[in-house]
Amino acid sequence: MPTGFHWLFVTSSGHQSGLCSGRVEISYNNRWGTVCDDGWDLNDAEVVCRELNCGKALSAPRSSHFGKGTGQIWLDDVSCSGSESSLTKCRHKGFGTHNCTHQKDAGFCQSRCSGRVEINHSNSWGTVCDDSWDPNDAQVVCRELNCGTALNATKSAHFGKGTGQIWLDDVSCSGSERSLTEGFGTHDCTHSKDAAVVCSGVPVRLSGSTLCSGRVEIFYNNTWGIVCDDNWDINDAEVVCRELDCGTAQSAAVSARFGEGCGSIWLDDVSCSGSERSLTECQHRGFGTHDCTHSKDAGVFCSVNPLESESTRCSGRVEIYHNNRWGTVCGNAWDINNAEVVCSQLECGPALNATQRDFFGEGTVQIWSADVSCSGTESSLTECQHRGFEEQYCGYYGNAGVICFLHLGVPIRLAGSGSTPCAGRVEYYYKKRWGTVCDNDWDINDAEVVCRQLDCGPALNATRSAQFGEGKGDILLDNVACSGSESSLTKCQHRGFGTHNCGHHRDAGVICTGIRLAGSQSPSSGRVEIYHNNSWGTVCDDGWDINDAEVVCRQLVYGTALAAPKENHFGEGSGPVWFDDVACSGNERSITQCQLGEFGSSCRHHKDAGVICSGTALIDPSHVAYSMCSGVAIRLAGSLSTRCSGRVEIFYNNTWETVCDHNWDINDAEVVCRELNCGTALKATQSAHFGEGTGEIWLDDVSCSGSERSLTECNHGGFGIHSCTHSKDAGVICSGVPVRLSGSTLCSGRVEIFYNNTWGTVCDDNWDINDAEVVCRELGCGTAQSAAVSARFGEGSGSIWLDDVDCSGSERSLTDQPSLSSTFITYAQIRLIDPDNSGATLCSGRVEIYNNNRWVTVCDDGWDLNDAEVVCRQLDCGPALNATRSAHFGKGTGQIWLAGVSCSGSESSLTDCLHRGFGSHDCGHYQDAGVISGSGSTQCSGRVEIYRQKRWGTVCHHGWDLNDAEVVCRQLDCGSALKATQSAHFGERTGDIWLNEVSCSGSESSLADCQHRGFGTHSCGHREDAGVICSGETLFDSCTCNTEKYVSCAIFCIINCVFDCASNE
Repeated sequence: MPTGFHWLFVTSSGHQSGLCSGRVEISYNNRWGTVCDDGWDLNDAEVVCRELNCGKALSAPRSSHFGKGTGQIWLDDVSCSGSESSLTKCRHKGFGTHNCTHQKDAGFCQSRCSGRVEINHSNSWGTVCDDSWDPNDAQVVCRELNCGTALNATKSAHFGKGTGQIWLDDVSCSGSERSLTEGFGTHDCTHSKDAAVVCSGVPVRLSGSTLCSGRVEIFYNNTWGIVCDDNWDINDAEVVCRELDCGTAQSAAVSARFGEGCGSIWLDDVSCSGSERSLTECQHRGFGTHDCTHSKDAGVFCSVNPLESESTRCSGRVEIYHNNRWGTVCGNAWDINNAEVVCSQLECGPALNATQRDFFGEGTVQIWSADVSCSGTESSLTECQHRGFEEQYCGYYGNAGVICFLHLGVPIRLAGSGSTPCAGRVEYYYKKRWGTVCDNDWDINDAEVVCRQLDCGPALNATRSAQFGEGKGDILLDNVACSGSESSLTKCQHRGFGTHNCGHHRDAGVICTGIRLAGSQSPSSGRVEIYHNNSWGTVCDDGWDINDAEVVCRQLVYGTALAAPKENHFGEGSGPVWFDDVACSGNERSITQCQLGEFGSSCRHHKDAGVICSGTALIDPSHVAYSMCSGVAIRLAGSLSTRCSGRVEIFYNNTWETVCDHNWDINDAEVVCRELNCGTALKATQSAHFGEGTGEIWLDDVSCSGSERSLTECNHGGFGIHSCTHSKDAGVICSGVPVRLSGSTLCSGRVEIFYNNTWGTVCDDNWDINDAEVVCRELGCGTAQSAAVSARFGEGSGSIWLDDVDCSGSERSLTDQPSLSSTFITYAQIRLIDPDNSGATLCSGRVEIYNNNRWVTVCDDGWDLNDAEVVCRQLDCGPALNATRSAHFGKGTGQIWLAGVSCSGSESSLTDCLHRGFGSHDCGHYQDAGVISGSGSTQCSGRVEIYRQKRWGTVCHHGWDLNDAEVVCRQLDCGSALKATQSAHFGERTGDIWLNEVSCSGSESSLADCQHRGFGTHSCGHREDAGVICSGETLFDSCTCNTEKYVSCAIFCIINCVFDCASNE
């Protein structure tokens, strides 16, 4: 026998590597020796890990992975089941008997579920001090890491000293917290006191029923597997219930009571005393060693069940009315046959469980009966054998109860050949019998109700003609007519129960989506899993993107997609990987309607795809971003907010919370704009510029360099720590046109910009190093090395948004260039040119059409508002306000392609209208046609006009700047000023010019408070009319010709209102 047993762990260089990984050595006859790797496997390593209190083995390295030992080789051909308490209790050749050299020394690696605890805070990993560190604290860590139960809470740097910060000290958990980091504090520690945990490493779950009752499954070797019911008893169930924090065990279910599982059978012949902390601490045959099929899957019923601990019509404590009093039934000898009679008597379907030990509470009434013994066929409980109606004492067994099939109030099921929980022949439970539904008038609305009732997602198909096989017995419903919104099939119109003219060859069925999200505490985010062929399986992340996630979120009615995580972001699933290379457009009703790769993918679970949904259909996805690096969603909200401007809010703990404006600056705004894919920051707003938020204020004293990927990566005062009120809520105004690089790396590739809700490319006409410099600066990628042309990074797809880009190199954004409007190209291959437009509006300008790789103009012969209407509709620019003529937006160049255009106004494209023929004209470019649309001038952008002396008049652009525009935008409650336009940018007005040489500081409450030459004093013409472009929307829903309203609410009205008034007058 060995005189001492110890493990020495050595790296390949011969230095000590750690307490829970290394070369295995044992001391025998006072000498240390190694173990030969012949037959060395994970079960052998499992025994070593258990003996060293190191949790679950991660791997069993061979071939002197940790370097060659010296001296004796003590063991060879070691063969453990995995449950032994010591390596020397496993089978082997005998001490010192071997045919090995040290080149074959065996080793083991510790579990991912054991080690020094470190947390990431303020972008830095730090340790936890072991003051007060105990098993409750360790339990929280193990749960958070999906590592089963805590086996040990180690102290004194058991896994070696960490470096850097010590983030937490004096941690005190109850053991039920979701996360260790519920508050940061100070410490008085060194790294010699670093805390650590050893977790069981084998998490357990229950499937097929509720959180605290179901088929027992354990996670081992990266897959979920089953436990065989050989010798499965109440002691084994007790360990499972304790491990899951589900109270005590009520019964140990056998024979696949909760349905047959799939995949591996990991444990067999489990034998627990009932006091073990984890199922894997019990004796068993070894992982994967069994002689079972899934017909013998083990399960448990635990005492604590959030779905069932309160009684319902079909689940609860059994009480009998006798001698004018209600009394309970004693739980001794209470079994499933007794429960079957109760459920039948109550018309609640078959029995699922016969509960004991006051599962539904003790009750306050007489105990009437004990030792009840039913065959299961009796029509009433009183027909069964029992002691008689007299006062009883139950003691340990407590009161009896039942859980029937209809305990959740769903008297419907799907059955038949090839059926699944979410697809099959529809059967309804009525008057103690299951019956089918006839397919007369059966449609997708009817199926929708069934799928919702079964919590199976939206309906994919309403099957007819007994597609799932013919049922038996009654046909209960016929001519069902649902709208699709009913909560139950029986609330739909039908002929009445049992009234029909059908045979079972017309049995109706449904196919529901059968999709779910797993691996997350949030119901609206998780690993995507699909139910097919009696098994839940995952989706491979090859090609997985936001469009695919959008379909899943829609299918599950979880709002819109915030992110499409890859690489098992929510943990690795189990079972099959059903689909690969999913390619959705984003508009499909179900993921199965998307293009799918090979069914039954060869992908591994380390590539399982996931989704993060908004959780409500009310959230606009274009206003929300989800940061994979921080795990935090961010949005812009508030009065007059847009997709790229608004109050900054962060989603935490299921609520949206704001950011305080202390130290809030353009660098902080830059991070938000980048995170939201909204281009560059134009302004960092303060003082609740977009209105006051509600709820918590989550961040304060934010300090970003501007290069961070997420706002939560910036320095700040701590989550939830602030000295603010919502009057100081921070906001941003972004440029709104983001840029990205595709086809290579983060800082080299094909230039693409996001416009009109789609990504498009940039044409290389005139593309040079200055243009490239702007892109590199905008992306935080340093200086430009070269400007690639001729699709150097491959040809893009979709729209070509920009052409003839001309940057000086100093612009903040590619879209800052003066000629922006002349470079945007629409999907409809028509554009509007305005040489004076900086790019904030693209809905007014000279009309040009793309033909034969060139842009060509339209002659104004016969050009009218109907023609302009077609152009505005084609460009999605709202109604046409004016059809300009005589080269109002400047003369074009090149060919004149259309003349004599005559549209009715309803055409979908300008080329659909009558015209002289392509290229036929007698015009010059001084006759180039243009349009001014309702989106060029909006309620928050347009020519500024003042109402004075009962007349509207304009403002001259002399001295007109952003400060002046800021006052106008504030007075109209339209957010911040983005641009102060000049030179009649929104068209020339007629009549008075009321103001000239306006000079505002930007803080005035009214334009009339600013310095100016005096009302009506000017030397201007209307070609110099001033305008504004604001960030938001006005509070006025519509404009009427109520001058009193304008005077009392604001003395300004923008051009579209004026046109309305003029037309009414």
